[in-house]
Amino acid sequence: MIKQFLITVMMLAVAGSVMAAGDPVAGKKKAALCIGCHGVDGNSANPDWPSLAGQGEAYLAKQITDFKTGERKDGTMNAMVGGLNDTDIANVAAFFASNKIKGGEAKKETLELGKKLYRGGDASRGIAACASCHGPTGAGNPAAKFPALAGQHAKYTMKALKDFSLSTRSNDPNGMMRVVAGKLKDSEMKAVAEFISGLH
Repeated sequence: MIKQFLITVMMLAVAGSVMAAGDPVAGKKKAALCIGCHGVDGNSANPDWPSLAGQGEAYLAKQITDFKTGERKDGTMNAMVGGLNDTDIANVAAFFASNKIKGGEAKKETLELGKKLYRGGDASRGIAACASCHGPTGAGNPAAKFPALAGQHAKYTMKALKDFSLSTRSNDPNGMMRVVAGKLKDSEMKAVAEFISGLH
């Protein structure tokens, strides 16, 4: 009886996750308000604003939802997503996830430090490798809703790390990013951000 119940619950969970997937075609229409900052295909031309192309669908949906509920604070984004319902959010996330990020280039002067921290962290200071959650190529971990980082604007990544380090952004699971970013020097954040920009 319990075994059958567990099988049923698992089947419903799988069905629910399939049904929750968004429609990128409908999402493209809804994303019309987003393209001014994030680009027509999710590749932002302004390094202050993140590129969303190729980002994990579940991660994007979580971030949009967090902006809508105020869990993640940004005056512009909180207002922009206020009118989206759950279906809209899923569709917009699906649209941006369906595109490919263009990426940038890592700066040579910070390449080695950024690579060292991204791939190996610093065990002596309790700094985990970025790759342990975001993957060796920066592709992220969609199942865990850990974002893809490869090709992201260095300026935006630097801002995100700084916000986590100051706890002005706090929608990370179990404070993981706040712990890691809080141990990084500004020069290390910059090096990691530059390295990430060059990952493709």
